[in-house]
Amino acid sequence: MIVHDRRDRHHPARDAPPAADAAERPGLTLVAASLALFLVDLDFFALNLALPAMAGDLGVSVTDLQWVIAGYMLALGAFLIPGGRLGDILGRRRTLIVGIAVFAGASTVCGLVDDPDLVIAFRIVQGIGAAMIFPVCVAVITNAFPPEGRKRAIGNLYGLAAVAVAVGPFFGGFVTEAISWRGVFLVNLPLGAIAIALALAGIRESRDETVPRRIDFLGLGLVAVGIGAITFGVDGGEDHGWASTQVLVPILGGLGLLAAFVLAEARARFPLIDLSLFRNLPYVVVTLLGMVANVAFVTTTFSAAIYLQQVRDLSPIEAGAIYLAASVTTAIAGPLSGRLGERFNVPPLMAASMLVGAAGLLVISFDTAYAAFIPALLVFGLGYGLCWSLASVGTQTVVATEKAGAASGVTLAIVIGVAGLSVAVVTAIIDGLVGGGTSQGDAIESVWRVAAIASALLGVALGLAGRWTRPATAAFTSSRSALR
Repeated sequence: MIVHDRRDRHHPARDAPPAADAAERPGLTLVAASLALFLVDLDFFALNLALPAMAGDLGVSVTDLQWVIAGYMLALGAFLIPGGRLGDILGRRRTLIVGIAVFAGASTVCGLVDDPDLVIAFRIVQGIGAAMIFPVCVAVITNAFPPEGRKRAIGNLYGLAAVAVAVGPFFGGFVTEAISWRGVFLVNLPLGAIAIALALAGIRESRDETVPRRIDFLGLGLVAVGIGAITFGVDGGEDHGWASTQVLVPILGGLGLLAAFVLAEARARFPLIDLSLFRNLPYVVVTLLGMVANVAFVTTTFSAAIYLQQVRDLSPIEAGAIYLAASVTTAIAGPLSGRLGERFNVPPLMAASMLVGAAGLLVISFDTAYAAFIPALLVFGLGYGLCWSLASVGTQTVVATEKAGAASGVTLAIVIGVAGLSVAVVTAIIDGLVGGGTSQGDAIESVWRVAAIASALLGVALGLAGRWTRPATAAFTSSRSALR
């Protein structure tokens, strides 16, 4: 394990309750954390299939509602880092419960209002709640299980939660067609109540006593406003032109704010991000591989909901049934990542998974018949889902245990935040192509082909970098012979 200074060393006595207490109910801890993630995953995958019906009911276009996805993911990405830090400071169980309450409460408001702007606003609030859930779930599992069982437990966490990934598209299509798109939001209230009850019963409180009891609000403001400004500029590209002041000023201003964020973090007494993480090369490679995979997966999931319903004229239920192929294999990828991560060097394994996902995406980008389209979705979901899951598994092997929440927050912030920005970029590209005379189907398929080829090339490059990088821990890699 790479240790940059004495403060990064693991202090188990200060990080968690006594061993007997922390390991008292690891099974129930796993169930509670998995249900919390289940809640977030079900919402995302069900909502994508509900977007066309929601847009029609609210009187806007589906691309106008891209902020329901992009705004949520940007808020999630921006607040993941303080979400992990809050768990380390205030207590992981307490932070998880508050996050579930915020997520379910904002979702309920989204299901009741009729104004699209209000839906988008409370989706952003919902993203903040999800940002408190994601990193803390991984951290409570890290604390509840011994080191030798930690990778498998994290894989099982994603596997149990990924049941929502498997049923989400069909659930979203069924509820939208049989009841209303509002049901996709309102179901989160009872599920959230159950998740809170399980967290109270099954998770023992833990925190990192070594971290300062304050949050870097300057850093938080710079990164949140910077990402938002860039996204705002990208979103206006089609309307104002990419060389216009309305586009260039917010994009350049956002980049400037992100640069200021890095400088502020380097000088802050208690920074939001420990920049020394980025001197840990295996950590950087794993995070970038997860980011590329998630960008390809999320942008395809968003555009596939439009493609299947508006290009191929399927009903919400039919579209959900077709997309089950991708979501089922994504669900399988969770527990599989924990087992494979115990045996193989993680970066090359992630790169191989990326190539598998890219192959599936490339096939579906050629207007294929369903006999080939559905098997290709199976391959797409397995490859990119495995790469995404391995990002969390790999991250936890190269950081100290007491930093699990913060490191997970940084990884997820990059992986999810960039994917949220990519939704806005892809939407602008599709709208631009359609405005230039390309059919909607051809525009979406072109974007898929570019995503497939780009992710494959980046996956190979990063995988080679990871293979040549000296592993930080013995846990990070098995013997090289396993890869030959």
